[in-house]
Formats: sequence, C-alpha cells, structure tokens
Amino acid sequence: MTIDHRRFLRDMLQAAIDAAAPARCVPAHLPPRPKGRTIVVGAGKAAASMAAAVEAHWDGPLEGMVVTRYGHGAACQRIEVVEASHPVPDRAGDRAAQRILELVSDLSQHDLVLVLLSGGGSALLTSPIAGLAFDELADLNEKLLRSGATIGEINCVRRHVNALAGGRLAAACYPAKVVGLLISDVPGDSPADIASGPTVADPTTCADAMAVLEHFGISVSPALQRLLASGRGESIKPGDPHLAGVETHIIAAPRKSLQAAADVARGANITPRLLSDRLEGEARHVGTALAGIARQIADHAEPMVPPCVLLSGGETTVTVRGEGRGGRNSEFLLAFGIAVDGHPHIFAIAGDTDGIDGVEEIAGAIWLPDSQARACRLGLDPKLSLARNDAHSFFESLGDGVVTGPTMTNVNDFRAILIV
Repeated sequence: MTIDHRRFLRDMLQAAIDAAAPARCVPAHLPPRPKGRTIVVGAGKAAASMAAAVEAHWDGPLEGMVVTRYGHGAACQRIEVVEASHPVPDRAGDRAAQRILELVSDLSQHDLVLVLLSGGGSALLTSPIAGLAFDELADLNEKLLRSGATIGEINCVRRHVNALAGGRLAAACYPAKVVGLLISDVPGDSPADIASGPTVADPTTCADAMAVLEHFGISVSPALQRLLASGRGESIKPGDPHLAGVETHIIAAPRKSLQAAADVARGANITPRLLSDRLEGEARHVGTALAGIARQIADHAEPMVPPCVLLSGGETTVTVRGEGRGGRNSEFLLAFGIAVDGHPHIFAIAGDTDGIDGVEEIAGAIWLPDSQARACRLGLDPKLSLARNDAHSFFESLGDGVVTGPTMTNVNDFRAILIV
C-alpha cells in the first residue's frame, strides 16, 4: 500500500489534537447545577475553548473568568476571557489571577466553582505571594524554563511562590463546592503538576523547592530566598479541610491522544506501538535514543517488523545554551535526524499539541529520508544548528516546519516515527 508519508504523519498529529478538543471532552464531565451560583474560572491554553464548551452545554446561569495565551481566545457570552503571556508571565496574567481570587471569595456551601485547567496555566495564572514583587516571579519563571529542569521540578518551585498554585485557589473557594476539569499536559497526569495544582493538595515543601533551585544553580532575589527559607511559602497540604469537597476530573490526557493516532496507523495497515506517554529528559538525548530504536527496526526488524510507527508523548526539556530559535520538539527531531543519518526507511514528526513549540507559532517539524541531503544543498549544518538551539530555523529553511495555529488544547509533546 502506497501512502503519502508527510500527509500520514500530519494526520496522526491532527488525530491526537482532535482527541483532546474541549468541545469533545468537556460536556460529559459537567457537574449537576447547584442550588446557588455557578462561578467558572480557569487558566491554560485550552481555557477559552473549555469555557465556550461549558457555555454551550450548561443549563442555568453562570459567570466567571478564564485566562489564556495571547491568540488562544474564544468567543464567550457569560464567561470573560482574558489573554496573557506564556511561557513567561506578564502583568495581564497577574491582574487576571487577582480578579479570579476576588470572584471566588465570599461564596456559600450552595455555590459551585467550576475550575477549567490546561497546559500553560502555571504561567497564565501567576500572581506572587504577599511579600514578593511580580518582576521577581517573572524572572524566576524565565530562569526555570532555561535551566533544563523537568516540569515536575519547575512546578514544585511555582507551587511555593504563586498565590493561586498548590491548592490555594480551591482553599479560597471554601465552603463552595469545587469541581476541577483538567486537560493534562504533564507526564503521569498528576493534578498537582497541571497548571501547578491550584485545586489540589501539594505534598512537596519549601525545602523541596529550595533544593531544585540549588541543584540547577538558579539565583533568586533575597525576598524569594527568605520566603522559602522561612516556610512562609508553604502550599496547601493533604488532609486540609478546605479541600475536602474538591472533585478533580482529568478529561483529556496524552495517552488518549496517542491512542487516536494509533487508530490512524491501523487504518493504513501500519502497526502502531505506543512507547510511552511520559517520556522526559533532554530533548536531544531522547531524540538520539529513539533514533537508535528506529534504526534497529529498519535494519533488523527487531523488536518490530516494518511497516510500523512508534508513538510517544510526555515533556522533554531543553537546556538553552545558544541564541537560536527552537523548541523541545524541533530540537528532539533535529537530534533524531542527525542520528538516523539519512536512513531511507525512516520518517518522523514531532510537535506540541498546543501548536506552540517553544515561544513561536510553530508546532514542530517533519523529518524525511532526504532531509539531510536537502540541508546539505542549502549549506545547512544540522549539528551546528543543534548546538545553537536553532532547530526552528533549520526546518523552516527546508520547508518542513509544522504550523497548525492555536489548537485550543494541550496534551503536550507528540512524536511519531514511521519505519517502512
């Protein structure tokens, strides 16, 4: 069976995105209408589209506010949509976070707070704990993102410096009923790491956050150092009565999206293998490792027989050393391509399901057997581009960048390696 390899790879990515669409995932998880008010709040790259899905299916009055990334808004009639900066927070997000806290204050046990959370919520719902300046928090976020720390380590720190993270938002809603609807973008789908866990208890401590900063050599302001050293930044802990009535539902997750991509492969009579929905590590190292597996299959039909496709998700990291344009998915793919070295039977795509790989409106890229040869004809050096963290520029020059536009959802990295 002859297929268009480029189109096949794009179709799998699109299936993964579609499986996590809020219009598909939100309605079945809406709670019963309360006796009192219904307040909708939330944050993330999917927050506006989640809010629109709530409005379309909610039988009764509601009000509220959600904050999403610039360009990821959606038309809502009753829920206010605010746009702010991601991945580094800005004052628009700070103001929105403070207004959300005001919205959920002075509620009764008859009221419902519906909290809509998705990837990107940590940066978008950022407001400093009393005693910190916003600029200190923004600077910390930027340093964490460039450090090479995992998302779990980054969010451990965030939960101890952010006025809404680590269960604080849900505690502020007490005694109202709180129902969280979450689209997971984190390896393992831990609610504490989705948007830094505004509605769930946090078992980590200020000491854990300080250990992360020390391990990665991240310098912070004296005020932030005092906040953590004194324990004043402690989050809401398991067993706290303010969280007793909280319900949490993960309505979309990386594994479900990978399964949707696997269905596309089966439809083309290609055997899918879901490697993992939670791969972590340096993007370039993961790329090299998966290239080794792909070559083993292509050359020796071990441990699978071609044609087959290897699917994986999760969240890799990039330690930024150069001044190029890139993101973790394009960096993964460039390292992968260098390692497969023009193998004639290996094709791949890597992209972020939110449509943003790094900070630019580029979802990721495609690698084809002739990519390396075309790069050579253009005078491009893949290894030099990788050293500069300049994978976006490399793939744009080849015409192999993947641009989806804002997808209005986010289940993080998507990788598909096709061996024929």
